[in-house]
Amino acid sequence: MLYSLKVSGPQTAAALADRLGVTAVAIRQMLARLHEDNLVDFEDSRETVGRPKRFWHLTDAGNGQFPDNHAGLTADILASVSAVFGEDGLDRLISHREKSTLAQYREALEPTSSIEAKVNRLAEIRSEEGYMAEAGRDESGAFTLIENHCPICVAARSCQKLCRSELEVFQAALGPDVEVTRLEHILKGARRCAYSITEKARI
Repeated sequence: MLYSLKVSGPQTAAALADRLGVTAVAIRQMLARLHEDNLVDFEDSRETVGRPKRFWHLTDAGNGQFPDNHAGLTADILASVSAVFGEDGLDRLISHREKSTLAQYREALEPTSSIEAKVNRLAEIRSEEGYMAEAGRDESGAFTLIENHCPICVAARSCQKLCRSELEVFQAALGPDVEVTRLEHILKGARRCAYSITEKARI
């Protein structure tokens, strides 16, 4: 239940029942228990004439049920690096991490040829790292990379250079023939991080 809300966002009990293959009654009972435990909450939305629909979503405690990659410790280490070695030292640390990550991604993407294959493989890698990532295409045909969870969110809140570094790594790993744009950002209040990946026009 929590995983479904994490991946697909706010949903009605009926939608959850259909997705999970159980009865709506059972779903409502489970939602009631999760609500009592402060793991889910709801908002009523009147989309059409008639009774409003109740959309359920994860609370902060619900999001906390997913792995955070010891982000609190990472945030403390980053703060210590900055305090001891200054901003230059922190920049060098992030740059080292960026180069190491980029090398790993490039090695993993090397066997792929098409942009679509590269995006799909990148989504697999990010999921293995805990980001619950998925690849797809939007209505315009652009490739998309969706990350439904951020295991370094706590660290990234204290050091937003980490997020800027990740965007640069994606761009470099996927190559010069594409442009990567961040559309949604967890640190700016979005439910997830989302990226649009478009092919550059050939001259």
